[in-house]
Amino acid sequence: MAFEDLKGKVVLVTGASRGLGKAMALEFRKYGALVAANYNASRGRAEELKREAGEGLEIFKADVSNREQVKAMIDQVKATFGPVDVLVNNAGTWFLGSFEEFDEKKFESMWRTNFMSMIYTSLEVIPEMKSRGKGAIINVSSNAALGTAAIGTTFYAITKAAVVTLTRRLALELGGSGIRVNAVAPGWIETDLTVGGKSREEVEKMEQSFRSRTMLHMIGKPEHVAKLVVYLASEDSGFMTGQVIVMDGGRIDYLTHGI
Repeated sequence: MAFEDLKGKVVLVTGASRGLGKAMALEFRKYGALVAANYNASRGRAEELKREAGEGLEIFKADVSNREQVKAMIDQVKATFGPVDVLVNNAGTWFLGSFEEFDEKKFESMWRTNFMSMIYTSLEVIPEMKSRGKGAIINVSSNAALGTAAIGTTFYAITKAAVVTLTRRLALELGGSGIRVNAVAPGWIETDLTVGGKSREEVEKMEQSFRSRTMLHMIGKPEHVAKLVVYLASEDSGFMTGQVIVMDGGRIDYLTHGI
């Protein structure tokens, strides 16, 4: 079995009740990892995930944009499974709008969920990872952080660009402790976050638009990203840290070709 080193490892996935997070949680269970699946509002979906995954996956409620709730959740995870070996910072949200339509409350909420949550969770798991001399942190950014030309995503892109910088800085600071930190930057993936609340006609129009912007003429699926995240958590990627891996079907609509 590939990724045999993941068997028995404790993996915390934030925002795991749906979309990318759910796919990641299920993929880790395939390889015998013990999965702590975080959720906030979607308890029904979280319980459905637990039923689907079976033994070895437990759900933990916390608003990861709240540091005290993160601390309490990590304590619960440790009491249930033990210290976290792999942290997957996946929880995220977005809102669309032009720069001039700036909404401070919405941006603050998105900033705290998309970025500050990663600081809070990382701070809680790093000490024990350092004491064991190993660990993996995988942050979910977006190709928006690298400058795609999708209209209305400026503020979302800002939060995801911060994730890229955090990933590289943490990799530098923690490398000597045996902790690897990498990020994935997915393109447009069909999830509840991207298509929720839209009609079938609207979804098809959106999919066609994004499909036409890729070299592969494809729409990404959560399972594509989940398989990459599992690889980054495993010892198969043991010589890799500080990297931001783009998985976007070969998007061609970047704002610049500069490095």
